[in-house]
Amino acid sequence: MIKNFIKNKIEPYVIKRDLTTGSLSKNIWYLALPMITGHILQVTFNLVDMFWVGRLGPVALAAVAMSGVVMMILITLIVGINIGTLALVSRFVGAQDRDSAEDVAMQSLILGFLVAAVLGLIGYMLTPAMLKLLGARPDVLSSGSEYLRIIFSGVAFVFFMFTISAILRGAGDPVTPTVILAISTVINIILDPLLIFGIGVPRMGIAGAALATVISFCIGGIIGFEVLLKGRSHIHLKLNKFKIDFEIIRRIVKIGIPASAQMTMRGFMGAVLMTIVASFGTFAIAAYGVGLRLTMIVMMPGFGFAMAAATMVGQNLGAGEPKRAEKSAWLATAYYFIFMVIFTAVFIIFAPTLISIFNKTPQVIKLGTNFLRITAWSFLFIPFGLILGRALMGAGDTIPPMVITGISLWLFQIPAAYILSKPMGFGLPGVWYAILSASMLQAAASASWFSLGLWKRKRV
Repeated sequence: MIKNFIKNKIEPYVIKRDLTTGSLSKNIWYLALPMITGHILQVTFNLVDMFWVGRLGPVALAAVAMSGVVMMILITLIVGINIGTLALVSRFVGAQDRDSAEDVAMQSLILGFLVAAVLGLIGYMLTPAMLKLLGARPDVLSSGSEYLRIIFSGVAFVFFMFTISAILRGAGDPVTPTVILAISTVINIILDPLLIFGIGVPRMGIAGAALATVISFCIGGIIGFEVLLKGRSHIHLKLNKFKIDFEIIRRIVKIGIPASAQMTMRGFMGAVLMTIVASFGTFAIAAYGVGLRLTMIVMMPGFGFAMAAATMVGQNLGAGEPKRAEKSAWLATAYYFIFMVIFTAVFIIFAPTLISIFNKTPQVIKLGTNFLRITAWSFLFIPFGLILGRALMGAGDTIPPMVITGISLWLFQIPAAYILSKPMGFGLPGVWYAILSASMLQAAASASWFSLGLWKRKRV
């Protein structure tokens, strides 16, 4: 059944497009649109879980939310492996070296499986300790442990599916990963209420939500693996070539570690910034939380353009076209900048309305409006930091984005947020101005480093 579905529903939409020739604009949009759709699907996937779990009560909702903090650690590792995979696959595909690209694909799957196996075992055993460390109360600890242990038991499927997506995107196929994610999301939507509330099966409660997630990722991984094994996309894995190549794994890890470190720094920075905001009270936390959700919506097109830029840069460098690689990154930045000009105007003009969609408390609307009207100006700088930073990663030059992120967030944003809000007495607006200033700094540093062009000579 899976085989027929792939052949009849996925293959017709997979276009083996040469990203090293032709219109840059068409190639960028060909890559970006499915990736934007993919990010929307990921958000939908998470919202569906929260929607149904929320029907079980606040304890279950808190358990899943707290488990999400633990899952962020896994995401940073997945991102690292995927960035290393995409950089190498795109470079070899651009150089018309399919055999090497397929070797990288095989090693990335092996690496992902091994890392997932170790993390799954450690995570399963340490689940209660991790939740206690986060401050879980006994009732939340019980539900959270039940949920998280099922996730850790199936974490290999999560790694498997997202690594396959990175392989296909690096090879220039953004459609297949998006279709696979759409299938997984639909399966999750169907299974969630059935398993949680026991419709036709025994009632599982919060464990049902975890099992639905694992099953949906498992099916998505099987479909993706079938695509690779049968060569139905741009990469054709051959099991008779199965072997561990430590040199290729070393390359993937070398490129991926800085990317994981960058994600980790962002995660911890968010936690520290939240503590500063929390010192101003519950209304401040609520306003900040709503503002972050709205900002994530704005970021969705950016992630799509960023991955498009990374793929274009990698393939064109592999094809010996560094100027074309550079133009691709700047053009993707320009497209996202246009989006952000519109978002900036909308957020500044309609800030109170946007906040009130999530919460109608007057104090929250007031604080949230102030947050949006200050930080919305950062939207004009985000394209340079996000797109050019990911383009550097696509070239395999992952250390500079990590350093720039560390300086912008930890050496500037956190100290500035504290100093402006506390000693200098600006209060919450001081935190918002620190966020804006950090975005400006990261944009300037990313654009300057990218313009130097040292990444064009990066060997991967």
